[in-house]
Amino acid sequence: MLETSAESPAPVRVVSEALKEYVDRLGAIWVEGEISEINERTGMAFIRLRDTSVDMSLSVMCHRTVLAPVSPLPANARVVILAKVSFYTKSGTLSLSAREIRQVGIGELLARLEHLKQVLASEGLFASDLKQSLPLLPNRVGLICGRNSAAEKDVVENARRRWPGVQFEIREVAVQGAAAVIEVSAALRDLESNPEVDVIIITRGGGSFEDLLPFSDEGLVRLAASCQTPIVSAIGHEQDSPLLDLVADLRASTPTDAAKKVVPDIAEEFALIEQFRARAYRTMAGLINTEIERLVALGQRPVLRDPSVLITTRAEIIVNLRERSHRSATHALKAATDDLAHTLARLRSLSPQSTLDRGYAVVQRSDGSIARDSKQLRTGEKLRLRLARGEVGATVIAAGE
Repeated sequence: MLETSAESPAPVRVVSEALKEYVDRLGAIWVEGEISEINERTGMAFIRLRDTSVDMSLSVMCHRTVLAPVSPLPANARVVILAKVSFYTKSGTLSLSAREIRQVGIGELLARLEHLKQVLASEGLFASDLKQSLPLLPNRVGLICGRNSAAEKDVVENARRRWPGVQFEIREVAVQGAAAVIEVSAALRDLESNPEVDVIIITRGGGSFEDLLPFSDEGLVRLAASCQTPIVSAIGHEQDSPLLDLVADLRASTPTDAAKKVVPDIAEEFALIEQFRARAYRTMAGLINTEIERLVALGQRPVLRDPSVLITTRAEIIVNLRERSHRSATHALKAATDDLAHTLARLRSLSPQSTLDRGYAVVQRSDGSIARDSKQLRTGEKLRLRLARGEVGATVIAAGE
C-alpha cells in the first residue's frame, strides 16, 4: 500500500502502475450481458456490454478471432463472455479483455426463465389471493406502451369507444431492446406514485421470444408484484406468456382485450340500468298492488262494514257461555242431590235403627255389653232391652240351656 501525505504525494504514474498491478492479479471471470454496440477495427473489436435490468455497462475489447465464432450477432444479443480486467496506465481506463464469447441460446434462456418462474412462484408472487380487483370505472387509466405503437391506439380507441369519458395517463417507452426494462420500470414507478391512476395497463404488440424478454425480467416482475395499483398485462398475443402476465392482477390476451376489461361498455351499462329500473318498477308496482288488495280485503270484512257486529258477536258468545254455565251448574247440583239421596238411603239401610224398626230389640247386660248367647245369661240377671222406640228393663227368669 502506498504511503502518502499532503507533503509527500504519489505521482500519477505510481498510482496508475499500482492500480494496474492490483488489477492484473485478478483472474478471468464470466460476465453475462446484452451487446448494445460493436465497433470492429483492424484486428480488434470493441464491445459495449450492458446489464439487462439497470442502466450500467462495461467496455469489452477482444481480437476479431474471438468474435468470429459468434458473428454475425443479432441486435441486442445476449452473451456470456470470459474476460479478464485490464487497466491502461496511460489513459487510466478500465476495460475487459475477452478471451471467449458465447451467445446465450433460446433453450438456455427458456431454462433460466423456467427456473426464475419456479423461484418466484415459491415466494408466492403468483398467488391468486394477492390479485387485486379492477375498479368498475377507473378515474384515470395509466398506460405504458411503445412510442407511436399500434398497441397504444388499440387500447385508447377501444376504451373510448366503450366509455367516451375515460382519461389516460400515457407513458411511451422502449418496449424491447437494451432500454426496455429500465424505461418500463421507471414508467411503472411514476404511474404507481400518481394517486389519480386507478389501474395500469402494460402493453406491447407481438414479437419474437427475444423481443418479449424484458417483460420476464426479475426486477420488473418484482416491481409489478409490489405495486398497490392493479396492473393489467397485455403483452404480445394469446400464445405469448412472459412472467409479467403471471404476477399481474389481470392478463389480457391482446391490447384490445385489455381495453375491454379495464372500462365497461357504456351501452351495456345503460341497458343494465334500464333493466334495473324496470325491475324496480315491477317490484314497487307489485308491492303497491298487494297493499291495495289487502286494503280492499280489509274493507270487505263484516266488522268494517258494520262495527256493531263485533259487539253483537261478543254478546252472543257471552249469552251462550252464561247459558252453558247455568246448565252445567244445574246439572252438577242435581247430580250432587241424587248422589246425596243415594248415600242417605245406603246409610239408612245399614243403620241399626232400621233393624229395630222391623221389630228387633237390642239386649244389653248390666255391664252394657250386648247379650248374644242365652247360655251366658244367669237366672235373675237384670237386662236392658232397647226397642225401636224407647228402652225397658227385664229379668232373666230361666237361663237358656
